[in-house]
Amino acid sequence: MVFSKTLVVLVCLAGAAASALPTRAGTNCTSSQQAAIECFVANAVATDLTKPRYGMTLAQFESYGVAISEILQTHQTYLVLVGISSAAADAMPPTNLNGSANLLAQQNAVSEIVAAANTAGLVSIPAKTTLHEMEWFALDVSGAMNDNNGVLQLLTPGVAFRMIDSYVVTATSKGEVNWTEVDANLTTAVDSFVKAGLIKIPAGLSTAKVAAFANALAHIIYSYKVATGRTTLG
Repeated sequence: MVFSKTLVVLVCLAGAAASALPTRAGTNCTSSQQAAIECFVANAVATDLTKPRYGMTLAQFESYGVAISEILQTHQTYLVLVGISSAAADAMPPTNLNGSANLLAQQNAVSEIVAAANTAGLVSIPAKTTLHEMEWFALDVSGAMNDNNGVLQLLTPGVAFRMIDSYVVTATSKGEVNWTEVDANLTTAVDSFVKAGLIKIPAGLSTAKVAAFANALAHIIYSYKVATGRTTLG
């Protein structure tokens, strides 16, 4: 239920800047968009709609609320972060192979994928936002999507992750991964997909950056599998 409440708060934040919110002690909540959002977050915490997480203080949580509003006003960055979250919730569940809980493995993977996407130029950090806040946003969304009643298994947003994992599995022998083979084969695959029109490269990106992101994903996926006792993604 915590993540369900979180998703409600994320949606509400998109319009919080345009809302006339009650004034809290020492703050004029209608003085600016940032003040309005900070008041919204403070009120949400005070009424137990949500609470600070990932070790944040209330002040940091209010700043995170401002960052969420900035992220939701982007196009490419917002879509990539939601795409990462849904793919992770589908292909990299917060459990070990034996079914026991392992949320940390999924959270580490999501954070590392967001960082890799930033390095590759698939996302850009919005104003009043940090990379950590982008990672937290993706963690909140993937956490909410973990409870999906099997819908993600139907939509399979994690198919790209599974495809990348197949290159890791193929290059694995006696428990050892030939990373030179993985990186070369993924680079060739991305180049072929782009030339065939199966991957459309957005403006400002290049085939080389997309291939670098795919290679980074392969290493992150492998680390997740090791942490959860898997040999392949689910």
